[in-house]
Amino acid sequence: MKHLKTILLAAALCIGTVSFSQAQSKVAHINTAELINAMPEMKEAQSELESLGKTYQADMQASITEYQNTVKQYEAEAATKTDEENQKRGLELQEKQQRIQQFQADAQQDMQKKEIDLLKPITEKARTAILKVARAQGFDYVLDSSQNIVIMSDGKNLLDDVKKELGI
Repeated sequence: MKHLKTILLAAALCIGTVSFSQAQSKVAHINTAELINAMPEMKEAQSELESLGKTYQADMQASITEYQNTVKQYEAEAATKTDEENQKRGLELQEKQQRIQQFQADAQQDMQKKEIDLLKPITEKARTAILKVARAQGFDYVLDSSQNIVIMSDGKNLLDDVKKELGI
């Protein structure tokens, strides 16, 4: 009977020790925004977005200048035109203004789509590298400190290890 109690006590201690050791998860943190901004691909993507933005800005400015010149011309000629012609010109100016606004909206949508298209592979590459480093170092969880969800960051910071993995 004494042996049975000793065996049960030993088994309970073993189970408790194993459960306790499994319950302690290793946690690390990383600032993904800083990682992504350090990646060469991000600099290329930003350059491409800036170039596209400048192109849209130049096209927009040309349209606005053309519109303003047309307004000045129509205002100067308004006294020599009939009311019917002036109304027709007013409608034409409204249509031009609407086309400019539509172009601006389309350009903004295109810029957002292009940004998403450029950033998706970059963030996926960063995510893959983070997972690889975290698994290699035995971490169960990795928190993103750029999202301000880390209250205390005394744990392992994976930023330098992931940068090394990416060759940055």
